[in-house]
Amino acid sequence: MAAGCAGAFVFAWSDEWHRGGQAITDWDFGLTGRAREPKPALAAVREAWRDAPVPLPPDPPLVSVVICTYNGAKTLDATCAAVRRLEYPAFEVIVIDDGSTDASVAICAAHGLRVVSTENRGLSSARNTGAELAAGEIVAYLDDDAMPDPHWLHFLVDTYAREDVVAVGGPNLAVPGDGLVADAVAISPGNPSHVLLSDREAEHIPGCNSSFRRDALQAIGGFDPRFHVAGDDVDVCWRLQDAGGRIGFSAAAVVFHHRRGTVGGYLRQQRGYGHAEAMLERKWPERYSAGGHVTWAGRIYGDGTPRAPAGRHRWRVYHGTWNSAPFQRLYEPGIRGLDAVLLMPEAYLGIGGLILLAVLGAAWSPLLLALPVLAVIAGLLSVRAVTIVAQARLPTGDLPVTARASRRGLAALLHLLQPLLRLDGRLRHGLTPWRRRGRPGRARPSRRTLETWHEEWRDPFEELGRLQERLVALGAIVRHGQDFDTWDLEVRGGTLAGVRITTLVEEHGQGRQLVRSLCRPTYSRPALLMNALAATLALAAAADGAPVAAAVLGLLAVMFALRIVTEAASAVATAVMAIQTPHAPAPPLAPVA
Repeated sequence: MAAGCAGAFVFAWSDEWHRGGQAITDWDFGLTGRAREPKPALAAVREAWRDAPVPLPPDPPLVSVVICTYNGAKTLDATCAAVRRLEYPAFEVIVIDDGSTDASVAICAAHGLRVVSTENRGLSSARNTGAELAAGEIVAYLDDDAMPDPHWLHFLVDTYAREDVVAVGGPNLAVPGDGLVADAVAISPGNPSHVLLSDREAEHIPGCNSSFRRDALQAIGGFDPRFHVAGDDVDVCWRLQDAGGRIGFSAAAVVFHHRRGTVGGYLRQQRGYGHAEAMLERKWPERYSAGGHVTWAGRIYGDGTPRAPAGRHRWRVYHGTWNSAPFQRLYEPGIRGLDAVLLMPEAYLGIGGLILLAVLGAAWSPLLLALPVLAVIAGLLSVRAVTIVAQARLPTGDLPVTARASRRGLAALLHLLQPLLRLDGRLRHGLTPWRRRGRPGRARPSRRTLETWHEEWRDPFEELGRLQERLVALGAIVRHGQDFDTWDLEVRGGTLAGVRITTLVEEHGQGRQLVRSLCRPTYSRPALLMNALAATLALAAAADGAPVAAAVLGLLAVMFALRIVTEAASAVATAVMAIQTPHAPAPPLAPVA
């Protein structure tokens, strides 16, 4: 029950059992005896189930339930009613009204809830206000369009009691019967989703169903108020983990969360999420790939998330000693290859490039070959959308065939539109493939070895950490090499180029050391291929007597090449500056006999 089971069967054997006409007397199990009289097991089972779904401690901790709202009158009544049905014995409710202009305050007052009104300062500020006013040692957050299960707090508190965690979250499920658009949105990408490291530990929990130990939340300064609409929950999870905390997950701590009820509302939400991603990337550049995507260690779970086609693998445990490996259907690796590329919002930038080539086909006909490539990509995107939607389970069951078809058709369309709106939000706020991070500077982008001399011995690992600190202080985005990499640190100049640093320490006796640092520029292979393709097409167009196409393609090739070189030069300059932070000069080495 603590893991989320809805119930269990306990058998009471009362049949006559015979073996060859003789009564079986050596089987005595169940809740009743041979004469149907209750056994002591019945009382034991009754006692065990008395505390269902989970037993609470004799003095359960006080939980402060904080509901943040801004003009949420449309769904707030249902949220307040659901909160009042919570069966947990020790909780308080605080509603933070973030400057609403509708009937939100009146609705909460009608339910007898405590309401604190503030100026409109955004979601993070409202959540911080709730934590400051909370009297409970645990602060649990709900959105104004989320309705908790009556035992929601039971499962959250039980997870805190069982696990050494500073935060706990659970699933947020779509509300059944919410309408055509909401059902379609529920199986579309971009809904709030949890990211799990295991069944019981999360890397991220959405704010609409999240709880925190109040002292741990206050220790990191609460939510970052710069996040007004979204992204604050991701940021706070990362900061808690960086502070050494673990985030728990309870599959049974369920809330029902309204999905957007209009297409326009959903698309505006996705554009806002793109904005939040750009803000997170500026604050946490080391957690993003060069392409501008979060490098989650865990697995994203949510409706609308692509899965392997049903026919590709049977639902069976194939691996492990005595077939003890985790259930592959649930623990399969994330989406990779072509599926991963098509999922990226930047795929639409590639489509834009192909459209540009097709337009240039008016000046040079060979470029019209981009049209069939466009058709193939459009077909792949459409097939992917239809396949994902066909596998998804609609939140509203028992619908007529036409109603199910209309919902799935709309969801397929939203699968095609969502990356475009997400891309718009990312580009508008600086999360572009051509963004550059770090200190401006130039150095010849070539392989070089730098030497620094230490008169006193230093731990090589600590010295590498100091080098990383100097790089970060210069504004660089730094990544550590993994166990099988041949480099120690990587400095990103941008999306297209960077530099990798490998260090070697020579011991010269009496604690003296010579540190050699090898800096090697690195370049994005796709970028080099695209640049070579543009240059080749430009030369071919010029040879074929198409000056307009040759000029446009040549200009693109030159600009692209300059960008690649300048990013590498900037990364090398930053690395050299960090490595050459004043050290003692290296003395001349004595000749070796």
